[in-house]
Amino acid sequence: MTVVSTAAPVPLPAYYRILTGGIDAYGEGRDLAPLLADDLDFEGPIAGRVTGAARFLQGVKGFIANVGTIDLIQEVHGPDGSAVLYDAQLPRGGVRFAEFFTFADGKIQRLHLHYDPADYLAKGGA
Repeated sequence: MTVVSTAAPVPLPAYYRILTGGIDAYGEGRDLAPLLADDLDFEGPIAGRVTGAARFLQGVKGFIANVGTIDLIQEVHGPDGSAVLYDAQLPRGGVRFAEFFTFADGKIQRLHLHYDPADYLAKGGA
């Protein structure tokens, strides 16, 4: 993975390290949980809208179990948010993702994820 730039807000380098760290290292999300607001607002094509860090921690396990690498394409950072575009290598090929973050109190408060769900499932995402 290409590491996000030094301009990235504090939670992002750790967030992407965890996403590519493998399912054995993920455990039950003990390293990811401190990066997320308790009332995290998540929205994605398969999960729909999910409220709460605990639900996100369970849902992201399938991605972590199947992703090999993340190749960063572009990132944009502002005072309260970031956008990151990347290709994730799954068991049967790459899938393009765009993530839009909002931060509050040094944590990820809101995360909107965009990708083609049919492509994701066809390439081995779960």
